[in-house]
Amino acid sequence: MLQAYKQAPWRTQVQWVGIFLLVVVALATVAGLYLFISGRSAATGRRIQNLESELVALHRQNNDLETLLGEIRSERALSERIDSMNMRPLTPNEALYLEVPGYVPAEGPSFAPPPSVIEKRTPVLLPEFTSTFLEWISSKLQEGLKSPTPTSEVLP
Repeated sequence: MLQAYKQAPWRTQVQWVGIFLLVVVALATVAGLYLFISGRSAATGRRIQNLESELVALHRQNNDLETLLGEIRSERALSERIDSMNMRPLTPNEALYLEVPGYVPAEGPSFAPPPSVIEKRTPVLLPEFTSTFLEWISSKLQEGLKSPTPTSEVLP
């Protein structure tokens, strides 16, 4: 069947403009969302880079401090400090050992007992699940026959 009337040209133009604007708004929304996600991921990546560089700096500082501690504890540094304080090493013959009554020297470290396997056997299936439905019904019927429930008659 033929169309009984034809739309006015301005209405067709308004429809085309509306469709075009709808497509433009959809594209702008997708582009904005893409830019938002890209910006956040770039900022997060930059933050990760900053934290990694800070971690490297802290590792370097830790290594420097360990090197300094090694230098301080070295034999050469200790002997220089002993000489600067007018001290000399003590020989075993010059050492004075005191016995303190009641003092018990510390024992070596106490270790945990060796690991052992404690085997606890549990059934794979519970007894409730090992019987069939017919066996269960027959056991219930047998229980009912053995101990009938007393019935009491109610009088008016």
